[in-house]
Amino acid sequence: MAKTSKVTPKKEAIVTEVKGWLTSAKGLVLTSYKGLDVATDTKLRSELRAAGVQYKVVKNTMLRIAAKEAGIEGLDTHLEGTTAMAFSADDAVAPAKVICDFTKKNKLEDAGILTIKVGMVEGKVIDVKGVKALANLPSREELVAKLLGSMNAPIANCVGVLSAVIRNFVGVVDAIRDKKEKEAAA
Repeated sequence: MAKTSKVTPKKEAIVTEVKGWLTSAKGLVLTSYKGLDVATDTKLRSELRAAGVQYKVVKNTMLRIAAKEAGIEGLDTHLEGTTAMAFSADDAVAPAKVICDFTKKNKLEDAGILTIKVGMVEGKVIDVKGVKALANLPSREELVAKLLGSMNAPIANCVGVLSAVIRNFVGVVDAIRDKKEKEAAA
């Protein structure tokens, strides 16, 4: 008698959940965490949480099915060995930035402990170089601050010029007044 493979409701629920993560993520990084100790993993999760990034260990099979259902292509070749995904529904850069900074700071990638497999931004799969380039981008807050600084500079310069004109005008009026007072006294 042939064995029929039936997908359990529990596995269907997991696939649905992972599919939701994939479709809602603005930014996502898949990592391999072979040999990552508990203390380092806890520290990583804490930094990710502080940046508003979720970090989940996922089974490759479930992720493969979820990606297929979500219409995401390009992840299959990276789904071998241990896999964890860091993702954010709000910030496309945060997962890449935190993972890259953490691996660099703790020298984990060179040791092969926590390595980047692939990333995704706004539904587009990017390679490791793309993830690292994304991590080097300034944060949203930095970009907003630079923009506001750029917008503020012309206004500040204008105020400086106008105040210099007023200062000069006051200086000229004072000089004329002093000259008139000296002429009246003489």
